[in-house]
Amino acid sequence: MIRYALACDAGHEFEGWFGSSSDFDDQSARGLLSCPVCESANVRKQIMAPAVAGTKRTRPEPAGRREMMMQALARIRAHVEENFDYVGDAFAGEARAIHEGRSEKRDIYGEASPAEVRELVEDGVPVAPLPPPPPKRSEIN
Repeated sequence: MIRYALACDAGHEFEGWFGSSSDFDDQSARGLLSCPVCESANVRKQIMAPAVAGTKRTRPEPAGRREMMMQALARIRAHVEENFDYVGDAFAGEARAIHEGRSEKRDIYGEASPAEVRELVEDGVPVAPLPPPPPKRSEIN
């Protein structure tokens, strides 16, 4: 796996993991890459130093980065829960019906088995996993 530092035309920085160096170019050419913040499809690789394994101790993650990511994921989940229709375990069937024009076009979320998700993806139905709910303070050790 290769990790690239990426940025969109709006200046949002994020990273992406690819199976090989040509995977980024292939996915970009097919329009499969987008910014997780603003959904811009204009994504480019940033200059970055290669990661070389060595004996030096790695620097700890900058303070607050993990917390910032957890807050961003919580905001995404809250946005979906507030603005999308919850369809429960009927998600796979409803997503397929919307994709095929048999049901009203709208944003939905719900549950699906890994096999159902795999079939939706293989059939070109646009789906994405919802970030998990943030842990409760009582569950954090």
